[in-house]
Amino acid sequence: MSRLPITLANAFSRRSALKIISGLQNFDRDSVKMVVQAADRGGATFVDIAADAELIAIAKANCSLPICVSAVESSKLVEAVANGVDIVEIGNYDSFYAQGRVFTTDEIIALTQETRALLPHTAISVTVPHTLPLDEQVTLAERLEAIGADIIQTEGGTSSAPTHAGVLGAIEKASPTLAAAHAISRAVSIPVMCASGLSNITAPMAIAAGASGVGVGSAVNQLNDVVSMIATVRALREAINSNVANQAIV
Repeated sequence: MSRLPITLANAFSRRSALKIISGLQNFDRDSVKMVVQAADRGGATFVDIAADAELIAIAKANCSLPICVSAVESSKLVEAVANGVDIVEIGNYDSFYAQGRVFTTDEIIALTQETRALLPHTAISVTVPHTLPLDEQVTLAERLEAIGADIIQTEGGTSSAPTHAGVLGAIEKASPTLAAAHAISRAVSIPVMCASGLSNITAPMAIAAGASGVGVGSAVNQLNDVVSMIATVRALREAINSNVANQAIV
């Protein structure tokens, strides 16, 4: 974890990292400003925004947290690093699935190799697509670790179809990404971020499943005001901290 900012490396070591995601294709300046402010004030570990120079400037001006930028083009990630971001993410594919685009193993391997060659000193997180069978997700994660990925991120919220409301529905929605976090965390030695479809109900389950951190997007970025966003981030932070404390007692 030598390429990670020290605060983030420590959070992963404690298995308590919390990433708040504004959205790979969210270029609304006001929305991103509110999300990063809420992440900062609510106790998140870092933020994840779209690859855009103005958004990076907004994030740097409105929060003190490490900044991650997500994209599926290495050139955009290189430009983001030049603009001062701390981490890059190959992934957050959810917005592409509605367009009918899927990402193959070979495509992700090639993009990771290209990005690592261009950014040898920058921490790289790579999302493993939930469209792959679980055993293939594990194999891809192992290959990504071998070629220099620093973090593996899971997903799956868009593939789940909850049939219940409330707590049961939240667990149903999170089940694909929880399953991936459980399987992948046992196959790699680098941190695993569990993301997509999570809430304060299921975030502790992600940590219990083996993840070192949790990424949350829609539960925060779809809210309409910064006060509500801060409250949601704080609830996520408290849920994760409580789980970590309980594990320490055990």
